[in-house]
Amino acid sequence: MTLSTPLQVLVLGYHLLSRLAYVLYVGSALRSQERSGTFTRRWGPERGFRRFRRIAAFVMNNDGVSFAILCIVSWDTLSLPLPRSGVIAAGAFFMVLGGLTKLWAATTLGDRAYYWHNFFTTERAPLNTRGPYRFLKNPMYTVGYLPLYGLALFTMSLPGLVAAAFDQAAILAFHRWVEKPHFDRWAGAAARPQVGTPSDQQSDTTAD
Repeated sequence: MTLSTPLQVLVLGYHLLSRLAYVLYVGSALRSQERSGTFTRRWGPERGFRRFRRIAAFVMNNDGVSFAILCIVSWDTLSLPLPRSGVIAAGAFFMVLGGLTKLWAATTLGDRAYYWHNFFTTERAPLNTRGPYRFLKNPMYTVGYLPLYGLALFTMSLPGLVAAAFDQAAILAFHRWVEKPHFDRWAGAAARPQVGTPSDQQSDTTAD
């Protein structure tokens, strides 16, 4: 990969740091909350969740914007032995398919679950099997990541394509080390008989 300008190097570095800030902050905050109730012990479930969500939304939005800027400043740095129009069309298709899948998944989850609300509540619930979760175990981090590759192809950005792969690897690692252990414990607890816990109090939300 050849970055032709200092601006491209700077923006690529900023985006990679932004992605690390995203997964490391959210990951460490959620693990701390799960282990010791960092947010809920001090502010209670709802105020603690709102405080976490405010910071998480900022780092997530910063990550997304920095990726888009990277693709723009490194426009036309990708060379493939394929017709340019075909590559751009494929990029547009990936953005639409992945974007609609991610929107569908986010709508199915709801805003609170989208920001990992289940780490801030004692309610136990089954894993989500509605919407795209009927067909995909993890639509957010699989098909839902196609828009990153799509934007990189649409702008013919080589750094964007590399960053998209890095971003997906980072979020899958986050899922493996933060989300999956939480949901495995959650599912195990839900499977055990809960004396005095009405089944109709279970929530059907889960984060992705």
